[in-house]
Amino acid sequence: MVRKKEIVAMLLAGGQGTRLHALTKDMAKPAVPFGGKYRIIDFPLSNCVNSGISTVGVLTQFMPLELNSYMGNGQPWDLDRMHGGLSILPPYTAGKSGEWYKGTANAIYQNIKYIEQYDPEYVLILSGDHIYKMNYSEMLKFHKEKNADLTIAHIDVTIEEAKRFGILNTNSDLRVQEFVEKPENPISTKASMGIYIFNWNVLKEYLIKDEADETSEKDFGKNIIPSLLHDGKGIYAFPFSGYWKDVGTIESLWEANMDLIKHTDNFNIHDPLWRIYYRHNQLMPQFISSSAKVKNSMISDGATVRGTLFESILSSGVNIEEDAEVVGSIIMQGARVESGAKVYNSIIAEDAVIKSGVTVGHKEIELGKDMITVIPKNEIITEDIATN
Repeated sequence: MVRKKEIVAMLLAGGQGTRLHALTKDMAKPAVPFGGKYRIIDFPLSNCVNSGISTVGVLTQFMPLELNSYMGNGQPWDLDRMHGGLSILPPYTAGKSGEWYKGTANAIYQNIKYIEQYDPEYVLILSGDHIYKMNYSEMLKFHKEKNADLTIAHIDVTIEEAKRFGILNTNSDLRVQEFVEKPENPISTKASMGIYIFNWNVLKEYLIKDEADETSEKDFGKNIIPSLLHDGKGIYAFPFSGYWKDVGTIESLWEANMDLIKHTDNFNIHDPLWRIYYRHNQLMPQFISSSAKVKNSMISDGATVRGTLFESILSSGVNIEEDAEVVGSIIMQGARVESGAKVYNSIIAEDAVIKSGVTVGHKEIELGKDMITVIPKNEIITEDIATN
Protein backbone atom coordinates (compact mmCIF):
# COMPACT_ATOMS: atom_id res chain seq x y z
CA MET A 1 0.00 0.00 0.00
CA VAL A 2 1.39 3.42 -1.03
CA ARG A 3 1.49 6.03 1.71
CA LYS A 4 -0.68 9.13 1.37
CA LYS A 5 1.13 12.30 0.28
CA GLU A 6 -0.08 15.82 1.01
CA ILE A 7 1.20 17.07 -2.35
CA VAL A 8 2.45 15.44 -5.56
CA ALA A 9 4.41 17.35 -8.22
CA MET A 10 3.83 16.69 -11.92
CA LEU A 11 6.65 18.01 -14.08
CA LEU A 12 5.84 18.51 -17.78
CA ALA A 13 9.10 17.65 -19.56
CA GLY A 14 8.01 16.47 -22.99
CA GLY A 15 8.56 19.64 -24.97
CA GLN A 16 10.11 19.35 -28.41
CA GLY A 17 11.84 22.71 -28.13
CA THR A 18 11.66 23.62 -31.81
CA ARG A 19 12.82 27.19 -31.11
CA LEU A 20 16.09 25.86 -29.72
CA HIS A 21 16.90 24.54 -33.19
CA ALA A 22 20.06 22.45 -33.34
CA LEU A 23 20.27 21.93 -29.57
CA THR A 24 17.07 19.87 -29.38
CA LYS A 25 17.30 17.89 -32.60
CA ASP A 26 17.85 14.66 -30.72
CA MET A 27 16.98 15.47 -27.10
CA ALA A 28 14.09 16.90 -25.10
CA LYS A 29 14.40 20.57 -24.16
CA PRO A 30 14.70 19.91 -20.38
CA ALA A 31 17.83 17.82 -21.06
CA VAL A 32 19.70 20.74 -22.71
CA PRO A 33 22.92 21.59 -20.80
CA PHE A 34 22.93 24.79 -18.75
CA GLY A 35 25.53 26.65 -16.73
CA GLY A 36 28.39 24.30 -17.53
CA LYS A 37 27.47 21.40 -15.26
CA TYR A 38 23.66 21.41 -15.10
CA ARG A 39 20.70 20.49 -17.29
CA ILE A 40 17.58 22.68 -17.45
CA ILE A 41 15.52 20.06 -15.59
CA ASP A 42 17.86 20.25 -12.58
CA PHE A 43 16.19 23.49 -11.51
CA PRO A 44 12.56 22.36 -11.03
CA LEU A 45 13.75 19.02 -9.60
CA SER A 46 16.00 20.81 -7.09
CA ASN A 47 13.20 23.22 -6.23
CA CYS A 48 10.96 20.26 -5.39
CA VAL A 49 13.50 18.66 -3.06
CA ASN A 50 14.42 21.96 -1.41
CA SER A 51 10.69 22.64 -0.89
CA GLY A 52 10.15 19.32 0.84
CA ILE A 53 8.28 17.67 -2.05
CA SER A 54 9.45 14.07 -2.37
CA THR A 55 7.01 12.66 -4.95
CA VAL A 56 7.59 13.88 -8.51
CA GLY A 57 6.16 12.46 -11.71
CA VAL A 58 8.12 13.55 -14.79
CA LEU A 59 6.03 13.43 -17.97
CA THR A 60 8.33 12.79 -20.93
CA GLN A 61 7.52 12.59 -24.63
CA PHE A 62 9.79 13.98 -27.37
CA MET A 63 13.23 12.32 -27.74
CA PRO A 64 13.26 11.19 -24.08
CA LEU A 65 16.27 8.82 -24.12
CA GLU A 66 18.94 11.28 -22.97
CA LEU A 67 16.60 12.93 -20.45
CA ASN A 68 15.51 9.59 -18.99
CA SER A 69 19.09 8.35 -18.78
CA TYR A 70 20.14 11.56 -17.05
CA MET A 71 17.38 11.39 -14.43
CA GLY A 72 17.80 7.66 -13.77
CA ASN A 73 16.23 6.71 -10.45
CA GLY A 74 16.36 10.28 -9.12
CA GLN A 75 19.30 9.69 -6.78
CA PRO A 76 21.18 12.98 -7.49
CA TRP A 77 18.11 14.92 -6.26
CA ASP A 78 17.43 12.61 -3.30
CA LEU A 79 14.38 11.27 -5.13
CA ASP A 80 15.26 7.58 -5.05
CA ARG A 81 12.60 6.83 -2.44
CA MET A 82 10.76 3.68 -1.40
CA HIS A 83 7.55 5.69 -1.12
CA GLY A 84 7.17 8.30 -3.82
CA GLY A 85 10.40 9.64 -5.26
CA LEU A 86 10.89 10.26 -8.98
CA SER A 87 8.79 8.44 -11.57
CA ILE A 88 9.24 8.79 -15.35
CA LEU A 89 5.83 8.86 -17.04
CA PRO A 90 5.80 8.43 -20.85
CA PRO A 91 2.57 8.84 -22.86
CA TYR A 92 0.09 6.08 -22.24
CA THR A 93 -3.65 5.46 -22.43
CA ALA A 94 -5.37 2.17 -21.61
CA GLY A 95 -5.16 -0.09 -24.61
CA LYS A 96 -3.30 2.53 -26.67
CA SER A 97 0.33 2.34 -25.73
CA GLY A 98 2.37 5.05 -27.42
CA GLU A 99 -0.34 7.66 -27.95
CA TRP A 100 1.27 11.05 -27.52
CA TYR A 101 0.07 13.59 -24.99
CA LYS A 102 -2.39 15.87 -26.77
CA GLY A 103 -1.81 18.88 -24.54
CA THR A 104 -0.72 19.85 -21.04
CA ALA A 105 -4.10 18.96 -19.51
CA ASN A 106 -4.31 15.65 -21.37
CA ALA A 107 -0.82 14.77 -20.13
CA ILE A 108 -2.02 15.03 -16.52
CA TYR A 109 -5.31 13.29 -17.38
CA GLN A 110 -3.42 10.28 -18.73
CA ASN A 111 -1.68 10.00 -15.36
CA ILE A 112 -4.69 10.25 -13.04
CA LYS A 113 -4.05 6.72 -11.75
CA TYR A 114 -0.45 7.62 -10.90
CA ILE A 115 -1.65 10.58 -8.81
CA GLU A 116 -4.52 8.66 -7.22
CA GLN A 117 -2.23 6.07 -5.67
CA TYR A 118 -0.86 8.79 -3.37
CA ASP A 119 -4.32 10.20 -2.51
CA PRO A 120 -2.94 13.79 -2.35
CA GLU A 121 -4.73 16.88 -1.17
CA TYR A 122 -2.86 19.02 -3.69
CA VAL A 123 -1.13 18.66 -7.05
CA LEU A 124 1.70 20.96 -8.18
CA ILE A 125 2.03 21.36 -11.95
CA LEU A 126 5.46 22.45 -13.24
CA SER A 127 7.25 23.02 -16.52
CA GLY A 128 10.59 21.42 -17.26
CA ASP A 129 12.04 24.30 -19.27
CA HIS A 130 12.30 27.21 -16.82
CA ILE A 131 15.39 28.43 -14.95
CA TYR A 132 14.60 29.71 -11.44
CA LYS A 133 14.78 29.03 -7.71
CA MET A 134 11.43 28.92 -5.90
CA ASN A 135 10.14 27.62 -2.58
CA TYR A 136 6.92 25.81 -3.50
CA SER A 137 6.06 25.37 0.20
CA GLU A 138 5.49 29.12 0.44
CA MET A 139 3.12 28.91 -2.51
CA LEU A 140 1.28 26.00 -0.86
CA LYS A 141 0.94 27.99 2.37
CA PHE A 142 -0.57 30.87 0.36
CA HIS A 143 -2.94 28.42 -1.39
CA LYS A 144 -4.18 27.10 1.96
CA GLU A 145 -4.58 30.58 3.48
CA LYS A 146 -6.72 31.69 0.54
CA ASN A 147 -8.74 28.44 0.64
CA ALA A 148 -8.12 28.35 -3.10
CA ASP A 149 -9.14 25.77 -5.67
CA LEU A 150 -6.22 26.83 -7.87
CA THR A 151 -3.21 29.04 -7.26
CA ILE A 152 -1.17 30.38 -10.18
CA ALA A 153 2.36 31.69 -9.64
CA HIS A 154 2.92 34.95 -11.49
CA ILE A 155 5.62 37.49 -12.24
CA ASP A 156 5.36 41.08 -13.38
CA VAL A 157 6.51 41.68 -16.96
CA THR A 158 6.55 44.64 -19.31
CA ILE A 159 3.48 45.36 -21.43
CA GLU A 160 5.48 44.33 -24.50
CA GLU A 161 6.39 40.96 -22.97
CA ALA A 162 2.84 40.33 -21.76
CA LYS A 163 1.71 39.21 -25.22
CA ARG A 164 3.79 36.02 -24.83
CA PHE A 165 2.18 34.85 -21.58
CA GLY A 166 -1.08 33.91 -19.97
CA ILE A 167 -2.10 37.19 -18.32
CA LEU A 168 -3.99 37.55 -15.02
CA ASN A 169 -6.17 40.35 -13.73
CA THR A 170 -6.76 40.25 -9.96
CA ASN A 171 -8.62 42.13 -7.25
CA SER A 172 -7.01 43.57 -4.10
CA ASP A 173 -7.14 40.14 -2.44
CA LEU A 174 -5.18 38.59 -5.38
CA ARG A 175 -8.22 36.63 -6.52
CA VAL A 176 -8.10 36.16 -10.28
CA GLN A 177 -10.92 37.98 -12.09
CA GLU A 178 -9.75 37.43 -15.67
CA PHE A 179 -7.29 35.17 -17.46
CA VAL A 180 -6.30 35.54 -21.12
CA GLU A 181 -3.77 33.32 -22.88
CA LYS A 182 -1.23 35.32 -24.97
CA PRO A 183 -3.47 38.38 -25.48
CA GLU A 184 -2.98 40.84 -28.33
CA ASN A 185 -4.04 43.62 -25.95
CA PRO A 186 -2.94 42.58 -22.43
CA ILE A 187 -5.32 43.35 -19.55
CA SER A 188 -2.43 43.58 -17.06
CA THR A 189 1.27 42.79 -16.71
CA LYS A 190 0.78 39.87 -14.30
CA ALA A 191 2.11 36.89 -16.24
CA SER A 192 1.49 33.26 -15.40
CA MET A 193 4.70 31.29 -14.81
CA GLY A 194 3.01 28.01 -15.76
CA ILE A 195 3.28 26.87 -12.12
CA TYR A 196 -0.02 25.76 -10.60
CA ILE A 197 -1.23 24.27 -7.34
CA PHE A 198 -4.64 22.60 -7.60
CA ASN A 199 -6.84 20.94 -5.04
CA TRP A 200 -6.68 17.40 -6.40
CA ASN A 201 -10.43 16.77 -6.26
CA VAL A 202 -11.06 19.93 -8.31
CA LEU A 203 -8.32 19.19 -10.83
CA LYS A 204 -9.49 15.63 -11.37
CA GLU A 205 -13.08 16.74 -11.97
CA TYR A 206 -12.08 19.32 -14.57
CA LEU A 207 -9.58 17.05 -16.31
CA ILE A 208 -12.30 14.44 -16.83
CA LYS A 209 -14.76 17.05 -18.14
CA ASP A 210 -12.13 18.56 -20.43
CA GLU A 211 -11.16 15.17 -21.86
CA ALA A 212 -14.81 14.53 -22.78
CA ASP A 213 -15.01 17.86 -24.67
CA GLU A 214 -14.07 17.14 -28.28
CA THR A 215 -13.61 20.86 -29.03
CA SER A 216 -11.03 21.35 -26.26
CA GLU A 217 -7.32 21.77 -26.99
CA LYS A 218 -6.57 19.89 -23.71
CA ASP A 219 -4.51 22.82 -22.42
CA PHE A 220 -4.38 24.39 -18.95
CA GLY A 221 -4.14 27.98 -20.15
CA LYS A 222 -6.66 27.69 -22.96
CA ASN A 223 -9.21 25.34 -21.39
CA ILE A 224 -8.86 24.26 -17.74
CA ILE A 225 -8.23 27.68 -16.16
CA PRO A 226 -10.99 29.46 -18.17
CA SER A 227 -13.42 26.68 -17.18
CA LEU A 228 -12.66 27.10 -13.48
CA LEU A 229 -12.98 30.86 -13.82
CA HIS A 230 -16.32 30.52 -15.64
CA ASP A 231 -17.65 28.30 -12.85
CA GLY A 232 -16.64 30.76 -10.12
CA LYS A 233 -13.94 28.60 -8.55
CA GLY A 234 -11.46 30.22 -6.20
CA ILE A 235 -8.40 31.08 -8.32
CA TYR A 236 -5.62 33.15 -6.73
CA ALA A 237 -2.37 34.65 -8.00
CA PHE A 238 0.80 33.99 -5.99
CA PRO A 239 3.33 36.81 -6.59
CA PHE A 240 6.94 35.77 -7.27
CA SER A 241 9.73 38.35 -7.30
CA GLY A 242 12.85 36.22 -7.78
CA TYR A 243 14.78 35.33 -10.91
CA TRP A 244 12.78 33.35 -13.50
CA LYS A 245 13.39 32.80 -17.20
CA ASP A 246 11.66 30.68 -19.81
CA VAL A 247 14.61 29.35 -21.82
CA GLY A 248 12.57 28.30 -24.84
CA THR A 249 14.61 30.30 -27.36
CA ILE A 250 18.30 30.46 -28.27
CA GLU A 251 18.45 34.09 -27.14
CA SER A 252 16.81 33.44 -23.74
CA LEU A 253 19.00 30.37 -23.13
CA TRP A 254 22.14 32.42 -23.88
CA GLU A 255 20.90 35.28 -21.67
CA ALA A 256 20.18 32.98 -18.73
CA ASN A 257 23.66 31.48 -18.95
CA MET A 258 25.22 34.93 -19.11
CA ASP A 259 23.18 35.98 -16.05
CA LEU A 260 25.16 33.42 -14.05
CA ILE A 261 28.39 35.35 -14.60
CA LYS A 262 27.30 38.91 -15.38
CA HIS A 263 24.38 39.43 -12.99
CA THR A 264 25.09 37.16 -10.04
CA ASP A 265 23.08 39.36 -7.65
CA ASN A 266 19.95 38.51 -9.62
CA PHE A 267 20.60 34.79 -9.87
CA ASN A 268 22.87 33.14 -7.30
CA ILE A 269 23.45 29.41 -7.76
CA HIS A 270 26.07 29.30 -5.00
CA ASP A 271 23.61 29.51 -2.10
CA PRO A 272 24.38 26.54 0.21
CA LEU A 273 20.87 26.76 1.66
CA TRP A 274 19.24 26.24 -1.76
CA ARG A 275 21.50 23.97 -3.75
CA ILE A 276 20.93 23.08 -7.37
CA TYR A 277 21.53 19.33 -7.56
CA TYR A 278 22.75 17.56 -10.68
CA ARG A 279 24.18 14.25 -11.88
CA HIS A 280 27.96 14.29 -11.41
CA ASN A 281 30.16 13.09 -14.25
CA GLN A 282 33.16 12.27 -12.00
CA LEU A 283 35.78 13.78 -14.31
CA MET A 284 39.30 14.96 -13.50
CA PRO A 285 39.79 18.56 -12.27
CA GLN A 286 39.87 21.47 -14.72
CA PHE A 287 43.26 22.55 -16.09
CA ILE A 288 44.20 26.19 -16.80
CA SER A 289 47.69 26.63 -18.23
CA SER A 290 50.12 29.39 -17.29
CA SER A 291 49.64 30.97 -20.72
CA ALA A 292 45.84 31.11 -20.42
CA LYS A 293 43.98 34.40 -19.92
CA VAL A 294 40.72 33.84 -18.06
CA LYS A 295 38.29 36.48 -16.80
CA ASN A 296 34.76 36.28 -15.32
CA SER A 297 34.02 32.76 -16.54
CA MET A 298 32.75 29.40 -15.24
CA ILE A 299 34.84 26.31 -16.01
CA SER A 300 33.60 22.79 -15.26
CA ASP A 301 35.57 19.71 -14.26
CA GLY A 302 37.57 18.09 -17.04
CA ALA A 303 37.87 21.28 -19.11
CA THR A 304 41.25 22.51 -20.37
CA VAL A 305 42.04 26.16 -21.09
CA ARG A 306 45.25 27.25 -22.76
CA GLY A 307 43.87 30.25 -24.66
CA THR A 308 41.81 33.34 -23.82
CA LEU A 309 38.43 33.00 -22.08
CA PHE A 310 36.23 35.98 -21.24
CA GLU A 311 32.67 35.98 -19.85
CA SER A 312 32.05 32.42 -20.99
CA ILE A 313 30.85 29.08 -19.61
CA LEU A 314 32.62 25.79 -20.29
CA SER A 315 31.08 22.36 -19.71
CA SER A 316 33.10 19.28 -18.79
CA GLY A 317 35.70 18.00 -21.22
CA VAL A 318 35.90 21.21 -23.26
CA ASN A 319 39.31 22.05 -24.74
CA ILE A 320 40.28 25.65 -25.52
CA GLU A 321 43.66 25.39 -27.23
CA GLU A 322 46.57 27.82 -27.12
CA ASP A 323 45.99 31.15 -28.94
CA ALA A 324 42.24 30.40 -29.22
CA GLU A 325 39.84 33.14 -28.04
CA VAL A 326 36.37 32.56 -26.57
CA VAL A 327 34.21 35.55 -25.59
CA GLY A 328 30.61 35.67 -24.36
CA SER A 329 29.97 32.06 -25.30
CA ILE A 330 28.64 28.75 -23.99
CA ILE A 331 30.78 25.76 -24.90
CA MET A 332 29.09 22.43 -24.17
CA GLN A 333 30.54 19.09 -23.17
CA GLY A 334 33.45 17.70 -25.18
CA ALA A 335 33.64 20.58 -27.68
CA ARG A 336 37.02 21.80 -28.91
CA VAL A 337 38.18 25.24 -30.02
CA GLU A 338 41.48 24.75 -31.82
CA SER A 339 44.55 26.96 -31.82
CA GLY A 340 43.98 30.41 -33.33
CA ALA A 341 40.18 29.97 -33.60
CA LYS A 342 37.88 32.71 -32.28
CA VAL A 343 34.37 32.24 -30.86
CA TYR A 344 32.18 35.25 -30.06
CA ASN A 345 28.68 35.30 -28.51
CA SER A 346 27.89 31.76 -29.56
CA ILE A 347 26.58 28.44 -28.28
CA ILE A 348 28.79 25.52 -29.30
CA ALA A 349 26.97 22.21 -28.77
CA GLU A 350 28.46 18.96 -27.51
CA ASP A 351 31.51 17.48 -29.25
CA ALA A 352 31.60 20.18 -31.95
CA VAL A 353 35.00 21.29 -33.25
CA ILE A 354 36.00 24.81 -34.30
CA LYS A 355 39.07 24.28 -36.48
CA SER A 356 42.27 26.33 -36.30
CA GLY A 357 42.02 29.90 -37.55
CA VAL A 358 38.22 29.87 -37.93
CA THR A 359 36.07 32.69 -36.52
CA VAL A 360 32.54 31.91 -35.29
CA GLY A 361 29.92 34.44 -34.14
CA HIS A 362 29.40 38.19 -34.00
CA LYS A 363 31.73 40.36 -31.92
CA GLU A 364 28.91 42.81 -31.36
CA ILE A 365 25.34 41.60 -30.83
CA GLU A 366 21.94 43.19 -30.54
CA LEU A 367 19.57 40.98 -28.59
CA GLY A 368 16.26 40.50 -30.31
CA LYS A 369 17.97 40.34 -33.71
CA ASP A 370 18.89 36.63 -33.65
CA MET A 371 22.58 37.45 -33.30
CA ILE A 372 23.53 34.40 -31.21
CA THR A 373 25.38 31.86 -33.38
CA VAL A 374 24.70 28.16 -32.72
CA ILE A 375 26.94 25.29 -33.79
CA PRO A 376 25.13 21.90 -33.64
CA LYS A 377 26.36 18.80 -31.87
CA ASN A 378 29.28 16.95 -33.52
CA GLU A 379 29.72 19.61 -36.24
CA ILE A 380 33.24 20.36 -37.51
CA ILE A 381 33.52 24.02 -38.54
CA THR A 382 36.21 24.74 -41.12
CA GLU A 383 35.04 28.16 -42.38
CA ASP A 384 34.15 31.49 -40.76
CA ILE A 385 30.49 31.82 -39.65
CA ALA A 386 28.50 35.00 -38.89
CA THR A 387 31.45 37.33 -38.26
CA ASN A 388 31.33 41.13 -38.13
